[in-house]
Amino acid sequence: ASPNEGPIDRAIRIVVGLAILALVFVGPQSLWGLLGFIPLVTGIVGYCPLYTLLNFSTVGSPHRVKHA
Repeated sequence: ASPNEGPIDRAIRIVVGLAILALVFVGPQSLWGLLGFIPLVTGIVGYCPLYTLLNFSTVGSPHRVKHA
């Protein structure tokens, strides 16, 4: 599968994933924090299956014209 997450989207997913994962060790120390693996892995890989189902992408167009 080709990447469908842009760099900002990926960075946010990684940070949020690590924050949720931290809940296993600090704060409420709940196993619900293991759900942080979902945004963490999708952010690292750059692919979100839900985006594919919704025909959505944050990568941007390769033909985008940059204005000065």
